[in-house]
Amino acid sequence: MKNRSFPLGFPIAASLIILFIILPILVTLLSVTLEGLLKTITDESVARSIGLTLFAAAIATVFGVLLGIPLSYIMARVNFPGKSLLAGVIDLPLIIPHTAAGIALLLVFGRQGILGKPFSELGLFFTDHLGGIVVGMMFVSLPLLINASREAFQSVSLELEQVARVDGASPWQVFWHITLPLSWRGILSGAITMWARGISEFGAVVILAYSPKTISVLLYERFQGFGLESTTPVAALLLLLVLFVFLILRWIENSLANEG
Repeated sequence: MKNRSFPLGFPIAASLIILFIILPILVTLLSVTLEGLLKTITDESVARSIGLTLFAAAIATVFGVLLGIPLSYIMARVNFPGKSLLAGVIDLPLIIPHTAAGIALLLVFGRQGILGKPFSELGLFFTDHLGGIVVGMMFVSLPLLINASREAFQSVSLELEQVARVDGASPWQVFWHITLPLSWRGILSGAITMWARGISEFGAVVILAYSPKTISVLLYERFQGFGLESTTPVAALLLLLVLFVFLILRWIENSLANEG
């Protein structure tokens, strides 16, 4: 039997922090009438913003998986000078203010930015376009995926990979048939967390791509223009939607893990 004893005061501290997390959510949901919630659901601008937010976060996550997993694997398996510094650089988007991140992204992906200008000549725009929303979401949430994937790769025995290499498997075969199947749960968890973080992003997105409006930008705009009463139903709807989708994804993740 596991030891269920814990220091005196821990249950109180745990209860307070749980209350701190749950109370604002409950108050928001209880502040909205069913009529107000139904009216918000049928609001075309709200539905459009929610759809855009979920879609953009999904695109950002797909790009994050495709581009972030190779880096995660290198960080997990290769020792090189400056590795600790690189790990710190990867975590920078989690630390810097996201409004500052938006300014930095604007300098790079804006119409006159070092990447934005050549891309615009090809017909690809980021400022006030879907591409800018995806870039903003990806920038602030990518470290979550990279760190989770790196830890997943580190949990896979290096000896298994070495044995496969001795037996003649190529590096790609080792990764695809051994490393990835043994680490996919951690990668999936990181991808879900990245997607969820992308949905909530405001600072970087509002500076780089104010329009079309994601749900966080729409919430801010309505709060500034119409106050708390007009904004609360939108916030409640978003909380319910994200909670539902997040629970579904976690259920899928746990189901696949149990099957494995």
